[in-house]
Amino acid sequence: MGITVVKYSIFIPVMQSIILLHGAIGAASQFSRLAEALSGDFCVYTFDFPGHGGKDDSGAVFSMEFFAEAVLGFMAEQQLNKASIFGYSMGGYVGMYLAKHHPDKIDKVITLATKFQWDEAIAANEVKMLNPDKIEQKLPAFAESLSVMHAPLDWKALLHKTANMLTALGVDNTLKPEDYTSLTTPSLLLLGDRDKMVTLDETLALYKTLPNAKLGVLPGTPHPIDQVDSKLLAFLIKAFVV
Repeated sequence: MGITVVKYSIFIPVMQSIILLHGAIGAASQFSRLAEALSGDFCVYTFDFPGHGGKDDSGAVFSMEFFAEAVLGFMAEQQLNKASIFGYSMGGYVGMYLAKHHPDKIDKVITLATKFQWDEAIAANEVKMLNPDKIEQKLPAFAESLSVMHAPLDWKALLHKTANMLTALGVDNTLKPEDYTSLTTPSLLLLGDRDKMVTLDETLALYKTLPNAKLGVLPGTPHPIDQVDSKLLAFLIKAFVV
């Protein structure tokens, strides 16, 4: 009597890669809870923009293009041919810039609390909040947290360079309205319902411009990343990307 040998093949799915991009004057360290919440479903990469989190910027002038090139350099170092991007605030802008100019490198883009609408008045209003002397006087705990987050770099110099970048963005917005009409990378625009920096109207306007986008609103959520429910955010990211 013959013996039948049955062979089984086991399919082991390869986890998708996702890069978490922090906001202006922020750092990758702010993503510890989110990275942990995503780690079971993704290969998670965190990344400090030059001049942030203690990472030297070699005296470069800040711009969205400069930060995007830094992300591409990081991807090359990690041997990532392609990845999804989650970007908080400024990180979302950089992610969208990459999707526009390097679509072959980006699977999907998720933004949270990202301001895409800039003009001189908006930029001037944001720059007012980047005065290091006033921060030290009125928000000493925040000043101390910035000092620790960006050590050994000078956090005051970081604020100054960021202010210059926002001023330039107000004069000439890097991403123009027409740039979005041909941006076909799948995108998810998220916004907290209590965000005082980014309005629902401007987020909705961008959502209607993008050919392949979805929109989500996080309940009870203000702008600061440390006040965002990481588990809820991870759930939304997974539902969109996977």
